[in-house]
Amino acid sequence: MPAHTRRTTGAVLAGSLALTLAACTSEEPTAAGPDGEGATVATDVDTDSPTYLGDVCPSTVTTLTDWMPQSEHGELYQLLGDDAEIDTDLKRIAGTLVDTDGADTGVRLEIRAGGPAIGFDSGANQLYSDESLMLTYISTDDAVAAAAQGQPVVSVLAAKETSPTAIMWDPQTYPDLETIADVGEAGITVRYTNGLTYMEYLLAEGILSEDQVDSSYDGSPGAFVADGGTAAQQGYATAEPYMYDQEIPQWGRALEFDLVANTGYRIYVQSLSARADRVEEFADCFDRLVPIVQQAQVDFLDDPARANALIVEAVEAYDLGWQYSEGLADYSVQAQRDLGIVDNGHDSTLGNHELDRVDDLIAAVTPILVANGLDVPQDLTAEDIVTNEFIDESIGLP
Repeated sequence: MPAHTRRTTGAVLAGSLALTLAACTSEEPTAAGPDGEGATVATDVDTDSPTYLGDVCPSTVTTLTDWMPQSEHGELYQLLGDDAEIDTDLKRIAGTLVDTDGADTGVRLEIRAGGPAIGFDSGANQLYSDESLMLTYISTDDAVAAAAQGQPVVSVLAAKETSPTAIMWDPQTYPDLETIADVGEAGITVRYTNGLTYMEYLLAEGILSEDQVDSSYDGSPGAFVADGGTAAQQGYATAEPYMYDQEIPQWGRALEFDLVANTGYRIYVQSLSARADRVEEFADCFDRLVPIVQQAQVDFLDDPARANALIVEAVEAYDLGWQYSEGLADYSVQAQRDLGIVDNGHDSTLGNHELDRVDDLIAAVTPILVANGLDVPQDLTAEDIVTNEFIDESIGLP
């Protein structure tokens, strides 16, 4: 299920990570970036490096995630330097934006938490209400909805190839189930959170039926545990299987699941997106920044320890009821690898968009959104909501 619907009773297992200020260095002024702030850069920054951003990006690259910190956001946390600091009041973390070698790129990175940290507002609305916000996580179906609501966005990087949204069930109760279609044919109740487009797709395609779905799921494990696993339930394949097995003692055993993507609902989840009317404004910045983020995703999967430690520490510091353990963070990374959540997709490049896939998704969700009262532009195409302009095709998983 989408991250914004999750809650967990699992305890935070990781200890506190010491975040330290970088050693003081002398600084010199550089030319002002696009924000006109006239950023200052430490004298040891290589302004001739291809990863230098100080002359093309705002002095702070501000990003917003779709939920509280979690390992699915790892590529952003991978970019933070050793001077990263947590703001417990504003629920954000900021520090020097570093490249794959840990070198200062000449700008700072700010990662803002979403979900309860911003009153559950949408990423598109945040982009249009806060001029300082440059990029936010938006999934493909939400980008179509945003276009219908007069807040068009464009994804510049699809760092996740496949959505981890899944339907899960108890294999002891249902040993013969393998797919969501099997769940539908068996007539098993499926508990989900109301208002999610993927469920309307499953109903429209006849994969599930109206008489078997229950929109009362509030993110807690209580109902699933109470009924002994007789109902199926939505979840994130990169989280809930571990949580129910390892962190919910009232259950304490493995779950099986099938990805919603396997039914044909193939959104790009958590795509880094900008306002459509600001893509040209930030084009020079994106041209250098996007490949840095592509490489950060590769680096995170290869060695996630430091970024995961920052994620666990930030969750604990924000203290908003969301809990995230070191064990869950490690599981998430492994699941992202094993399930192809992060992958090269249809070619050898990580982060690019397959336009036919996006067009198919637009065609699938448009009648659903129209039925819900949204005015989806009739001529909306993949090129309106995604771009591969800034992707470095040489960067991919080995």
